[in-house]
Amino acid sequence: MQFIHLSLDKYLPRSVRPVLAGLSAYASAEMITRVVRIGAILVIARRTDPALLGTAAAALSLFELIRVLANAGIGQRIIAASDAELPAICNTAARLFWAICLSVSIIQLTIAGGLYLFTVQDEAALMLAVLSAVYLIMPPGLVQIFLLMRAGRLGATARIGATQTMADHIFTVGLVLIWPTAWAIVLPKLLTAPIWTVLARRAQPWSPDRSAGYAPVRHFHGFGFAILGSELLGALRLQADKLIIAALLGVEALGLYYFAFNAGLGITQSFTSAFGTVVFPHLCRAGDEQERQARLREASSLGLLFLVPLIAAQGLLAPFYVPFLFGNEWTPAAPYLSLLCLAALPLFCGSALSAAYRADQRPGRETRLAAIATAAGLAGLTVGATYSLTLACAGYSAGLAITLIPAALKRVLPTSPIHTAKEATS
Repeated sequence: MQFIHLSLDKYLPRSVRPVLAGLSAYASAEMITRVVRIGAILVIARRTDPALLGTAAAALSLFELIRVLANAGIGQRIIAASDAELPAICNTAARLFWAICLSVSIIQLTIAGGLYLFTVQDEAALMLAVLSAVYLIMPPGLVQIFLLMRAGRLGATARIGATQTMADHIFTVGLVLIWPTAWAIVLPKLLTAPIWTVLARRAQPWSPDRSAGYAPVRHFHGFGFAILGSELLGALRLQADKLIIAALLGVEALGLYYFAFNAGLGITQSFTSAFGTVVFPHLCRAGDEQERQARLREASSLGLLFLVPLIAAQGLLAPFYVPFLFGNEWTPAAPYLSLLCLAALPLFCGSALSAAYRADQRPGRETRLAAIATAAGLAGLTVGATYSLTLACAGYSAGLAITLIPAALKRVLPTSPIHTAKEATS
């Protein structure tokens, strides 16, 4: 990806080059972490058993779901702030980060206590309680991370994330080799949290400027509730589909679906998430609405230039590379993988729209669109699952496509209005 960046840079408009640089940085980091991840998976598979992995998975799944609550839109408000209001916004944001992280830590401890008292998952409950300490390590580096994004230093944020992920895998391998328990898989999440915080603070020095005062908390409300809602809906879309498949088609079908979803959307989902991360600060730096619209259109075209061939290759070549890479026992999952690959295109459209609405400081529109897309995707999945797993996969992709692609075309096409009077009041 870095080679492609160097090759295409001189042929692209100057305004879109930061997007290519950001995507190149995140793609390079993703490639490195995937190599380390594969090595870790091989070691874990040889040193653990399904019951042990199940205990770790239960704790980590709950941890990932609860962690969504910490994304309350505070960082996005930093990125979108003007130069004049930035110091006061950062001062208030630092306090809010501590308040929210402490609250989420208490929520996680409460859930862990409930698991311990009312279920038989004692070990998973203890793991969840230990992982609540992660939220006490994050706040000292959060303002710095979003300042890096605001400045367009996405190579730095990509390196920080990749370093933490690689350290996580290395610690996991080391612990599994000397202490093959579920704790060996869970503890690295806590052990690597300080690495992330230290790297963030070194990459972007910042301390509160008390002379600038504090921005009113109400300045964060619009971003906070709307973005939190979008994140919760995204988590629901990524988790509820498995429950629906299990309920309607059984555990064996769920295994095929889970494999196809991860193998089919793993790389492309990483790309779409990185695209949203890169494009949002790029749009916030636009001088006016017309320039923002032009930047969105150019960036989306660049993203599609890479994504469409990747989707086509994944879908068309699945019958060949699935048995070769993963074994013949996974050959029946190839058609499902091909169908789920198609969901990457509407998800990319959703990522572009989310960045645009946040840059417009209208995140409420993002939340409404996320609600519609989640409902449509899960409805398509449910209707399809009443007949077959093939139709369930097709229904999921179709439900997302009929909501997100038209919305993206309406927002991105140059012939469409940027804002209408009705939108301006929403």
